[in-house]
Amino acid sequence: MIDTSQFKNGLVFEDEGDIVQIISYQHHRKSQSAAVYRTTLRSLSTGNVIERSYASGTKFREVPVTKREKIYSYDEGGMAVFMDSETYEQVSYPKDRLGPQAKFLNENMEVLGVYVDGKLTDIELPANVVLTVTSSEPGVKGDSVSNMTKKATLETGLEISVPLFVKEGDKIRVDTRDSSYMERVKE
Repeated sequence: MIDTSQFKNGLVFEDEGDIVQIISYQHHRKSQSAAVYRTTLRSLSTGNVIERSYASGTKFREVPVTKREKIYSYDEGGMAVFMDSETYEQVSYPKDRLGPQAKFLNENMEVLGVYVDGKLTDIELPANVVLTVTSSEPGVKGDSVSNMTKKATLETGLEISVPLFVKEGDKIRVDTRDSSYMERVKE
């Protein structure tokens, strides 16, 4: 059992029969009243984000979480198929549960499968990935010093804003958390 004093980002516990993960939390204490923990949680069964408040000292059942390396293989309808790096077992995971991160999946990409109570509940992508620009408008000469950006389409179909000096065929590093351009990669 854990209580609210042990809260930390990423902690997984059971609340009212639902397995949830803490995205963020804050400890609040107003004068003359009991302390309260305000949390933003992700339900691991549905993927929904919810906000809840708990009185200080509330106890919960901690849920064992294991992470195993997986390799993205291919798409099959609305499912993404991953292969376990150790057992070579293939497992399907709904692409709609990945949300916008599904646009980052690239063949042979290494990801982490998150298992809660022995069941695959989430896929964690790396913090950033290197992708090739497949199409973009040409930059205008003389605009290389400004903070101007243009749209570029990447090999996975994702469209992001990039600096004007990025051209077709360039490899760029993209942040998977907010789909932002990080840097051009020289290989």
